[in-house]
Amino acid sequence: MSAQQKGITLLLVGGTGLVGRHVLEQALADSRVGAVVSPTRRDLPAHPKLSTPHVDYERLDQHAHWWQADAVICTLGTTIRTAGSQGMFRRVDHDYPLAVAILAIDHGTPTYVLNSAVGANARSRFFYNRVKGELEHDLSQLGFDSLTLVRPGVIGGERQELRIGERLMVAVLGTLGPLLPKRWRLNPAEKIAKALLEAALTAKHGVHIVRAEKMA
Repeated sequence: MSAQQKGITLLLVGGTGLVGRHVLEQALADSRVGAVVSPTRRDLPAHPKLSTPHVDYERLDQHAHWWQADAVICTLGTTIRTAGSQGMFRRVDHDYPLAVAILAIDHGTPTYVLNSAVGANARSRFFYNRVKGELEHDLSQLGFDSLTLVRPGVIGGERQELRIGERLMVAVLGTLGPLLPKRWRLNPAEKIAKALLEAALTAKHGVHIVRAEKMA
């Protein structure tokens, strides 16, 4: 059986989060995907195409064979409130995704797709946007053949963790959505996941940005 018939091998980090769960579900159902490796600290439901090595992002195994894949999709992320401090937020939203990227490219993985955020800008005066922008910049320096930065706005969907402010924003945008410009509308998690997965499966050379209005 040829490599194309087998399908690609996808490395998904952040597969237990809101967007990551949708990516995982879509990837496992997609005939173009032959295998999904989703490193995790929590168990995921068993599936014939799924491998779930347990990891500690503070001590990643640099020699694990599964760093070599056809593409990485990264949906790691938290909030400052959940992380407990700006320093811990930066660790989860910048340092961990960058560490994954370095190990992946060192093992020959050519494609990286990031779930970033609207407003990502390394020069932003807003801490959240600045961290997201710094990660995008640092990833662009690694030399991936294909790098896609997906920038959703407010994400719609049911999270496992409680984010009161975000839930209020989701409710407001859900009501006003048809009246708003596309770039301000709610981005459903399943649409973000689809954009991430398509970028990985149809990887194009260079750096590409998928903006929020494309996922409204």
